Amino acid sequence: MARLSKDRLFPVEERSRGLARELYATTRDLPIISPHGHTDPRWFAENAPFPDPARLFVTPDHYVFRLLHSQGVPLEALGVARADGGPVETDSRLVWRLFARHFHLLRGTPSWLWLRHAFETVFGIDESLAESNADAVFDHIAGCLARPEFRPRALFERFGIEVLATTEGPLDDLRWHRLLRESGWSGRVITAYRPDAVVDPDSDGFAANVEAFGALAGVDATRWDGYLDAHRIRRAYFKDFGATSTDHGHPTARTENLSRDEAAALFDKALRGIATAEEADAFRGHMLTEMARMSLDDGLVLQLHAGALRNHSTPMLQRFGRDRGYDLPLRTDYVRALRPLLEAVGERADLTIIVFTLDESTYARELAPLAGVYPALRLGPAWWFHDSPEGMRRYREMTTETAGFYNTVGFNDDTRAFCSIPARHDVARRVDAAYLATLVATGRIDDDEAFEIAHDLAYRLAKAAYRL
Repeated sequence: MARLSKDRLFPVEERSRGLARELYATTRDLPIISPHGHTDPRWFAENAPFPDPARLFVTPDHYVFRLLHSQGVPLEALGVARADGGPVETDSRLVWRLFARHFHLLRGTPSWLWLRHAFETVFGIDESLAESNADAVFDHIAGCLARPEFRPRALFERFGIEVLATTEGPLDDLRWHRLLRESGWSGRVITAYRPDAVVDPDSDGFAANVEAFGALAGVDATRWDGYLDAHRIRRAYFKDFGATSTDHGHPTARTENLSRDEAAALFDKALRGIATAEEADAFRGHMLTEMARMSLDDGLVLQLHAGALRNHSTPMLQRFGRDRGYDLPLRTDYVRALRPLLEAVGERADLTIIVFTLDESTYARELAPLAGVYPALRLGPAWWFHDSPEGMRRYREMTTETAGFYNTVGFNDDTRAFCSIPARHDVARRVDAAYLATLVATGRIDDDEAFEIAHDLAYRLAKAAYRL
């Protein structure tokens, strides 16, 4: 037997561990608020069975396959689709065997916790995956997936998900969200507006994207005023399908507050493909301020994911496309970078800007002090490399004394792997219970306050911040 410890992630000291158990018990079964992620709305629109264990757990999850690849496992052998049309392994059982053979590589990582949690709590597997039991585990999970209670909507309800947001680009017609709405199912799956493809001049086909963007909105988006109108129209369209937020993945946190003529001139250069790297960055920065102003009008929460050098390996980008585990952290400035945006709208308490980072060294030095004074600013939890037990603990330690708990937004699971959602929330709730128990044991908060905060971190803060 290799069952997960019931006290995993709790303090070692017995008094604090006992209180952590009590705190966790009050949050364990709270509904899941999943306000930002990358799951596929098609799953819930069609409600078809998930195809097989490999395509459920391995091929969609760059948290998993990037680490295996770091030990020399080819992505093709793991069934990861190639952007260039090259051959990949299509036999899911062979993919699963390869995954099982290398499962030990995940030891000590958050993926190990998430996978073990899903195997045990969703599929009733009480032994650790290995090459010796790969086929038996594959057959067990495949047998479960064939049953109605393991279809996407049934799992959504079983997981206790109150609301789940997917993320779509500005050119998406949202047909899966439309089919989902027309189906009459009561599960709340909403979209989020991510306009990077028509905001970042470095995006592939930027000018063509803008033309298509305008066609969808019914305006001439190649003119500056028409371009801004197109954003307003598409934001309203996304709101009609439940969106409460926008999402922006920029290489830096730079913001600008340019004059209309300056912004229009940069936009024209970007369309003609002659913008310098500095001008492209300035345009992205100005568009964050424009998006914030639009948020004041339509109420959408603005999320900023800054500080990633995306697609670090050009050969891998050419072979496999985006989102293949090669987005890597950069040193990121926030105090100076966000100042133009915050001087323009930072004092507005009716605006919510949620900042995520890959550069956790900025939490105590920059982000917590900023969130601790500007009414519009909130801190998102640790993102990607730091959405781990240690990353979550460091996040609390480095932000709470300056920003408090209530300038943060609870927990976001930011996942592509559906069955990891409850596992990720379970980890976050355990880590927060452990942290709060330590605060009680050291006399920094009272017991009754700890129970209230635990509920807020697990449920209320995310729901309130994302206006759900």
